[in-house]
Amino acid sequence: MPRYHFNVYDGIEMLDKVGVELPDSQYARREAIRYAGSILEGGASKDKVGPEWRMEVTNEVGLILFRLDFQVTESAALLKDKIL
Repeated sequence: MPRYHFNVYDGIEMLDKVGVELPDSQYARREAIRYAGSILEGGASKDKVGPEWRMEVTNEVGLILFRLDFQVTESAALLKDKIL
């Protein structure tokens, strides 16, 4: 069974050195979404989600198979409130 690694970047690198064996890339995609959700939920509860966040899913030789991106972009309305 192939091994997939879930590396997270949010101002710091959280590299998955162990990985997990999964049947195929579809399972890896589902696991990435689930895992990203739990990480983001934990960070959001502490107000620690940075402005840019990504997870790169790689195979056992380090080839990036796909990437999940999460970005917080404040609207002009919020920026205006900060100036006042």
